[in-house]
Amino acid sequence: MVVVFVLVLLLLLGAVHWYVWKRLVRDTAPPGARGRRIRRTGAAALAVLPLLSVSAFVSGRVGLPFWLQQTLAWPGYLWLAVLLYLTLALLATEAVRPFLLRRTRRAPDPETAPATPAPAEPVPAAATPAEPVPATPAPAEPVPAAPVPVEPTAPPTRRLFVSRTLAATASAAALGAVAYGTHSVLQGPRITHVTVPLRNLPRAAHHFRIAVVSDIHLGPILGRAHTQRIVDAINSTQPDLIAVVGDLVDGTVEDLGPAAEPLRQLRARHGQFFVTGNHEYYAGVTPWLTHVRELGLHPLENARVEIAGFDLAGVNDVGGEAFGQGPDFGRALGDRDRSRASVLLAHQPVQIHEAVRHAVGLQLSGHTHGGQLWPGNLVAALANPTVAGLEKYGDTQLYVTRGAGAWGPPVRVGARSDITVVRLASPDA
Repeated sequence: MVVVFVLVLLLLLGAVHWYVWKRLVRDTAPPGARGRRIRRTGAAALAVLPLLSVSAFVSGRVGLPFWLQQTLAWPGYLWLAVLLYLTLALLATEAVRPFLLRRTRRAPDPETAPATPAPAEPVPAAATPAEPVPATPAPAEPVPAAPVPVEPTAPPTRRLFVSRTLAATASAAALGAVAYGTHSVLQGPRITHVTVPLRNLPRAAHHFRIAVVSDIHLGPILGRAHTQRIVDAINSTQPDLIAVVGDLVDGTVEDLGPAAEPLRQLRARHGQFFVTGNHEYYAGVTPWLTHVRELGLHPLENARVEIAGFDLAGVNDVGGEAFGQGPDFGRALGDRDRSRASVLLAHQPVQIHEAVRHAVGLQLSGHTHGGQLWPGNLVAALANPTVAGLEKYGDTQLYVTRGAGAWGPPVRVGARSDITVVRLASPDA
């Protein structure tokens, strides 16, 4: 099944690149030798770019030096974002292409335009007798210089003009979307606030504030400066507790330890807690759990602690099942006093069903990125009960943050990165 999936993915990738080449290069190239050179150059570029993208994805898994991973990441990942929006924009132009081909006036073609008749020479008047005029020898005409051969540049035909206009429009739209989305990620996440009524929460814990951050995704592109922006934003809210709900890293401690160092500056009155996401298991979960402890975060590995009148529990990500370290809700929640309020940290929203069975009051999750790249939110909705925001499942509430970073392309469109301050509300307050 994996081989079939990879083959289908490669065929789809090839078909998309062929379509982009057809619309951007073949349909817009002029006739003649110059056009052939443009088509060959475009074909070479659209062969190299996907190779860069594949190389960026596999470079960390095959153990390439980190500097080489960083070199491949920027062009490789950004091309995927450009390809997505370029394809969508070109597909949108297909709806107007036939209309424009019918409506656009065709420029005259020198090869087919009717020849303009040359003006007739004047007919000499009839000769009349006159005195003979001595003949004057005509001056010698200068010999013209040999003309320099110039390749004729015929005006573009209707089809060529429309193809170039639509290609330019689609390219501008795609590059504009990716530029905006990249700036959004590099600018850092915004702070959002949400108030959640929590059953059984004592009056003393009314307005208890939890800073929730997920999907930081430190890697070849997002490094120490990205972490520092997030830490500064969290500390500026002065939370009572900080919850890092998975997907902190996309690489090893050796490569990304310095990038994670600013996490040591996190400050909250009741501490900083961490649960694993699926990407921690790809990167080497055991070294990272050791390292986050050194940075002052407390991992909740299928565990529970009592915090200011409520239970705070955390479970491993479902991605850990392949490594024998999956979620264990019984261990984290099975023996607790259900008359107490409870908050569960779980990376993936799909874990809400187990949370409902264990009478959890509120689950805090990430994982979806809010879709990250529109229309990715539609795809994310197929695999997750909630893509972003607060929803209720039975007596259990689920809040999903959009995450503070980006995976793959450092681009977000239609899903701005965020850090959420969840303010708990007591029904007795």
